[in-house]
Amino acid sequence: MDEERPTDLSALLPPEGPQAVPRGAAELDAGAWAAVLAPRLAQFAAVARHEHMTRAALQLGVPQSTLSRAVARLEADLGVTLFARQGRTLRLTRAGRTFQQAAERALAEVERSAESVRLDADPGSGRIAFGFLHTLGPETVPALLRAFRADHPRVRFQLVQTYGEAMLERLRAGALDLCLTSPLPDDPDLVVRRLDEQRLRLVVPAAHRLAGRRRVRLAEAAADPFVTLEPGYGLRRITDALCAEAGFTPRIAFEGEEAETLRGLVAAGLGVALLPPPAVPRPGVAELDLTGGRAVRAIGVAWLDGQQDTAPVAAFKRFLLGRKGRLLPR
Repeated sequence: MDEERPTDLSALLPPEGPQAVPRGAAELDAGAWAAVLAPRLAQFAAVARHEHMTRAALQLGVPQSTLSRAVARLEADLGVTLFARQGRTLRLTRAGRTFQQAAERALAEVERSAESVRLDADPGSGRIAFGFLHTLGPETVPALLRAFRADHPRVRFQLVQTYGEAMLERLRAGALDLCLTSPLPDDPDLVVRRLDEQRLRLVVPAAHRLAGRRRVRLAEAAADPFVTLEPGYGLRRITDALCAEAGFTPRIAFEGEEAETLRGLVAAGLGVALLPPPAVPRPGVAELDLTGGRAVRAIGVAWLDGQQDTAPVAAFKRFLLGRKGRLLPR
C-alpha cells in the first residue's frame, strides 16, 4: 500500500544553496512568476498542510507520482528546498514555511473572490453596478429601484452617481454594468437604447423681466449671464448646442456640478439656466417653456457591446427597456 511506502524525494529535490537556482529562473519578471506558480499553489499547500505526500495526493485526487513531480518542479523554479525528508513524512524548511504563509493567503483570496463573483451572478441575490446622472437621482432612480425590487427583493445594487463622460469611462473599465445617460453616445463600443425624453426649461429669477411669461424664445435670454454645469456634463453640451441654435454663445457666470445648486443660484439672481423640471418646486424662480425648437434631452440606457450579462443584470436591463416612454415622472 502507498501509505506504507516511504516517499523518497531525494532524487527529485534540488540541493540547497545557490547552485540550486535553475538557469533563467532568477530573471523571471512578476508576470512570469505568476504564470509559473499559480497552478502549483494548491498542490504545494496540500503537501504543506499534511507534510505527507500520499495523504496530500489522496486529498487532491491525483497520483502521488504526479504530486511529487509538481513539488519538485516548484522547488526547481524557485531555486530553494521547500521540504526536507524525515522518515515517511516531509518537513517544511524555513523557506517552505515562508512560502506556505504566502500560498495560503493567495488561495484564501482566490476563494473569497470566487465566492464573491458567484454571489454577484446569483439570479435571486446578485449584484448590479448601475450608474446614473445627478439630475436623475432625486426621483427617477429611486422609483426605478423600488419598482424593480418589488419582484427582486434580494438583488443588491452598487450605485454610482456622476456625470455622463465619467460614467462611460467606468462602463468601459468594467466598473459598471449599465448606466442611464444623456445625451445618448454614439460610440461604436457601446450599445445605447433611448428610453425617454425630458423637456428643458429656462429658469429665471422670480423678479426677472421674463418671469411673468409662460413661454419664451431662448434667444430672448441671450444678454443674460448663464449658470451651467461644468464642461463634460451632458446637460452642459445640450445647453451650448441650444444656445448656438438660438444664435448666441452663453456668457457663463458660474459652472457647477449639481442642477439644484444652479437653480438656487438662479433664485439668488446670479443668472439664468437651462434645466430639467425639479423634483420639488423651488421658490424664487420662474420656470418657462421654450418655443421655437425642441428643447429636450434624451435619456437612454447604455452598456458595453459584447458584454456577457449575469442573470440579475439581464433582468434589470429587460426591466429598463420595458419602461421605454415611461421612465421619467410625469
